[in-house]
Amino acid sequence: MKKLESTLTNMVLVLTVVAVVMGAILAFVNHLTEVAIAQQKEKALADGIKTVMACSNLVVAKTDEVKQTDSNGKEQTFTVYQVSDTEGQDLGAAVESTTMGFGGNLKVLVGFNPQGAVLGYTLLEHAETPGLGAKADKWFQKGEKGDIIGLLPSQPLTVSKDGGQIDAITASTITSRAFLLAVSNAYNAYKGVPSADAASGATKQENNHKKTKL
Repeated sequence: MKKLESTLTNMVLVLTVVAVVMGAILAFVNHLTEVAIAQQKEKALADGIKTVMACSNLVVAKTDEVKQTDSNGKEQTFTVYQVSDTEGQDLGAAVESTTMGFGGNLKVLVGFNPQGAVLGYTLLEHAETPGLGAKADKWFQKGEKGDIIGLLPSQPLTVSKDGGQIDAITASTITSRAFLLAVSNAYNAYKGVPSADAASGATKQENNHKKTKL
């Protein structure tokens, strides 16, 4: 086999072939990674819904995207997973809600019974300080100092420092306020009323009627 001459044209040709091959490999690996990540997120969400609804045998009967505008004119989006048992009986809803915490976005998933009382919650995303604001994942659970389980947030939940009844996380009042606002807004999105800090009552819903068994 004749050896390629070391010319500029040949070097460019070789580099082009290598780049194309490497690009194809990276694209393939990226595709596999995206699929795995998507499956992992889907499982985490399904497990989260079961946790916050305090029920393992349930079906997501309908998914609503609820959009509301807050007092600053910023549009907020809430995902409402309407939940029923396998016989079609309404169990309430699990709602994704995001607010701005101390370190960044604080995203929670909150479960409500049909009357709107809190069944449970889990943190889906946060950037709070470890050992302080990060305690929100446990602080407001049943039996803990800031227990909100069983409460009906028809009025915004607030910390005791602001005249409310909820004990804030020690040295993390900002995180506590953000968390309680996220829960209150989740309730309002579920019940179809403006978010706790909204100036406008306009609510837009986009429905997906696909049923999903978890």
